[in-house]
Amino acid sequence: MPELPEVEALAGYLRERAVGRRVERFEVAAISALKTYDPPPSTVAGRTVTGAGRYGKFLDVRFDEGLHLVVHLARAGWLHYREAFPSATPLRPGKGPIAVRVRLGDGSGFDLTEAGTQKKLAAYLVNDPALVPGVAKLGPDALEADLPTFAERLRSRRGQVKGVLTDQSVLAGVGNAYSDEILHAARLSPFAITDRLTDDQLAGLHAATRTVLGDAVRRSMGQRAAELKGEKRSGLKVHARKGLPCPVCGDTVREVSFADSSLQYCPTCQTGGKPLADRRLSRLVR
Repeated sequence: MPELPEVEALAGYLRERAVGRRVERFEVAAISALKTYDPPPSTVAGRTVTGAGRYGKFLDVRFDEGLHLVVHLARAGWLHYREAFPSATPLRPGKGPIAVRVRLGDGSGFDLTEAGTQKKLAAYLVNDPALVPGVAKLGPDALEADLPTFAERLRSRRGQVKGVLTDQSVLAGVGNAYSDEILHAARLSPFAITDRLTDDQLAGLHAATRTVLGDAVRRSMGQRAAELKGEKRSGLKVHARKGLPCPVCGDTVREVSFADSSLQYCPTCQTGGKPLADRRLSRLVR
């Protein structure tokens, strides 16, 4: 799933290439992807792209006259920029992975695509991003929250720190992959309980959040959209590295699996050398 660093880089990529260009055609191929009906898609044609930004993990493409295309890429969504489309033929609804296509007047543009069968990519055409339900519920941006705000938000929601850190209403922008990386950098168990964290642990977690996300943004900015996924994987130390040696201590990276996700961690760095059991059975001291 694209998280804060990748979405920030995609916004930067669009600012470099699309800003100032007029939209020739706005096409919706996956009807279920567009969650709004007013303003209608037809209103996008003829407008100029004026900017691109981010709200947590939501991408915001801005057009003149205050129109916004706000997109949540979900688990399998992505943005593909085309310097030239292979055909001028309009998209056929329901055919292929393309959900939305934005054709620009110079022949370039971008596709919003979604792989797999679980179609969860969501696009909203709105005059105010706050009208998007997910945006309205976002907590402070994880990369911008100062230590007092960060500590207050984490302690406001009692639970395992992995789950609280990825709760977008607590802090915006952190997902499954970077939460594993942040907790590894902070040397914290993903099962640690938030209201038991000491001031020093929260300070370390805040610093790790800023460092991990900041480094990932710096690595990602300037990369072509097609290269961002590979760049993300190359910077990971524990996430998706089950069975490989921890680059910090050399211990074997372990995994805990859930119904539709998993987490990875280093026992030596994070849990005093003890492997975590299934979250329902774990009795590790937090």
